[in-house]
Amino acid sequence: MDEMYLLNVEGVKKKILHGGRGELPQFKDGSKLTFHFQTLKDDFERTVIDDSRQAGIPMEIIVGKLFKIEVWETLLTSMRIGEVAEFWCDAIHTGMYALVSKGMRRIAEGKDPLEGQKHRCGMGNMFDYHSTGYVDLDELQRAPQPLIFIMELFKVDDPSSYKRDTWAMNKEEKLSAVPVLHSEGNRLVLLKRYQEAAAKYQEAVICLRNVQAKEKPWAEDWLSLEKLITPLVLNYCQCQLELGEYYEVLEHTTDLLQKNNGNHGCSGSSYSGILLHGSELNGSQAVEQCSATTPCCDCHRSERSLDLCSGAAPLGYSAPAAGGSRERSSEALFCRQDRGA
Repeated sequence: MDEMYLLNVEGVKKKILHGGRGELPQFKDGSKLTFHFQTLKDDFERTVIDDSRQAGIPMEIIVGKLFKIEVWETLLTSMRIGEVAEFWCDAIHTGMYALVSKGMRRIAEGKDPLEGQKHRCGMGNMFDYHSTGYVDLDELQRAPQPLIFIMELFKVDDPSSYKRDTWAMNKEEKLSAVPVLHSEGNRLVLLKRYQEAAAKYQEAVICLRNVQAKEKPWAEDWLSLEKLITPLVLNYCQCQLELGEYYEVLEHTTDLLQKNNGNHGCSGSSYSGILLHGSELNGSQAVEQCSATTPCCDCHRSERSLDLCSGAAPLGYSAPAAGGSRERSSEALFCRQDRGA
């Protein structure tokens, strides 16, 4: 089939190269689409810019999660499973391609796609640094142009059929995930699997930080979330102490002392105990001093115990009431507001 036709979107044309199978899938919000793609310039040579098959990594996007190249969701949701189609997209749809391609290339190279970025929107990072680090992408960044995308859709996962990453969750899902992650972290600590436990606490903090970022700082809902975050950060620090990461513990506990100042549920002495052996930076002495200190965390206690930075809620706590929110971009990593998503 080589008939070219317009989708119901300005500046987009579609040509089916290979028909798919079955009916058009139900693309619900939260559905995960897995596909391969090839990006070409709209020139005589049809110069290839990117090819996910050569990189060996299929692409995934989540429906309804505002992927940076918004038109890709439109393209993919016009396809059947197994379909291969070619899409011509005008420059109005391709302005963010250079930034997205940079991230995908860095992942394929085994590098951190966020390295060097500040915590700001994608366009802000582009203007700040002026270069993507790739000559061909710099050209696209300076002068956005029509591009051709050849896509093969080979899998559509229902929202309930896979474990969603934190960034793909809505507010309610993030709040519901926190007590589960917290409990899993406690269980792993009892098994002395500190690295895995720290990852669970970290993911729980990411969930709460992302929700908190949309609340007015120091307002009631913001403070309610901060009280839930504090024991998780301390549990994380306790795991990092066991792993010998004393500088990181010092950084996080100092931040908690400065932020709470003894007024939001945790006594300064509880933090100071962790700060003490964090500052020693002598492995065996630090652990001994840690053991002698009563930490303000619950990771060594029963899973049924409360989180006891006095006033923190038990594992089965409910979400704070909505209200007083202000929208603000937040895909921040754990306690690192200077890094982008």
